Amino acid sequence: MRHKLLYLWNLYPPFLGAGIRITHISKDLRLVRAQMKLRFWNRNYVGTHFGGSLYSLCDAFHMVILLNKLNTDFIVRDKGASVRFLKKALGKVTVDFSIEEKEFLEIKKMLSGEVQVRTYIAKIIDDNNETVCEIEKHIHIRRK
Repeated sequence: MRHKLLYLWNLYPPFLGAGIRITHISKDLRLVRAQMKLRFWNRNYVGTHFGGSLYSLCDAFHMVILLNKLNTDFIVRDKGASVRFLKKALGKVTVDFSIEEKEFLEIKKMLSGEVQVRTYIAKIIDDNNETVCEIEKHIHIRRK
């Protein structure tokens, strides 16, 4: 059974505008897969995927996974990001977001008021299974 978030995210206007589709969400909410096909509306001047669309493809997923897996005792927000373009992004691109269960257990051991900044890397791959872009996300996590 597909999770209702799959349908909600696919109707999210920024994703619709960029041509982003969520194709899989695991039942335990630890894995999300997103894809984006190259279209005239997300293509840049030189005919490859627009960099902003590639970033949008990876924008909030690690944060959302954390928010859904941690209880309401935690504050989770994006702190920063960096983008590395490695090769031309053509055709359909895909990215998987996942966080291991041991990561959640480590975070849940945090003391009240303690702040952690966790770093997650999303690798965007093309149809040839080659990495075209890496997006490094820094997530601020604090117990309330």
